[in-house]
Order: sequence, then structure tokens, then C-alpha cells
Amino acid sequence: MATTQPSSTEENEIILGVGMGPLKFGASMDEVRALMGEPEEIEESEEDDEFEHQAWNYLEEGYSLYFDREDDYRLSCIETDHPGMRLFGEAIHGRSVEEIQALMKQHGLETSDMEKMDTGEVRLSYEKEMIDIYFDEDQLQFINFGVFISEDLEVQWPA
Repeated sequence: MATTQPSSTEENEIILGVGMGPLKFGASMDEVRALMGEPEEIEESEEDDEFEHQAWNYLEEGYSLYFDREDDYRLSCIETDHPGMRLFGEAIHGRSVEEIQALMKQHGLETSDMEKMDTGEVRLSYEKEMIDIYFDEDQLQFINFGVFISEDLEVQWPA
């Protein structure tokens, strides 16, 4: 039996504040399990973590899905290094910092924060859009993005 490789671009399309492909922020663990199957590993947050959460790692697919206890363990954050990831309809894996900043600017997102990590990676953050983009040697490696949070710290679940 041939393995089915998702050909649909929507599968890996990142929609800021909403989710990625069929994965929507606010989904329950059961809904995610129905979509994705069992995770290869489940990590519990450390006791001294500010937010208690579970991370479900789908290593083969290149996803880590985060569920916060505070949000009744609903999907609130996705980290991915999937080579097919797309943002605003464009493939972004391996793109440079400048290319990503230009893409974000095209879509009206200009306020970014850039930080060089101790490990040598560069993190580009768009705080209002709840997305952190990580680069190594000026190539996009992975992104971490989450559900939007309003200025008064209310979680903005997608409808």
C-alpha cells in the first residue's frame, strides 16, 4: 500500500491565530487525536513551568502541539519544522530573515523583534501575531505560533 503524501497545500498552510491546515486552535485532545493519530511522545511540563501544559510530538511529521492546562487542554500552540509549511500561500522553509520580513510586511505585519540566541540561531518574533520564527545560518528552520491573545490577556479562540 502506498503511503499517501498530503498534496494539498492547505495541509501545511499556517493561518496566524487560527492553526495549521486541519489543526485549529481550541481543538480538544480527542479532536487532535482523531486528526493526527497518537503522538510519538507526550511531554509534560516541568513542575516549575509558568504554564502547565502537555506537548504532543509527532516527530515524523515535524509537529509539536501544545495544550495548556489553563485552557482546559485545548490546542493553543503549534511548533513545526515541516518542510512543506506555508504562510500566506508561500513555502517558507529555508527562506532568509529578509525574505520572511518582506513577506510579513507585504501582509501588513511590520513590528518584529530580532534576537540572536546563545546557540547562534536567530529568532524573529511578531508578538501581536503570536509567532516566533527561528533561523539557523539565515535559513528558516522552524516556527512556533499560537492562538491570539488580546491586550487584556483574553485568549481569542478562532470561531
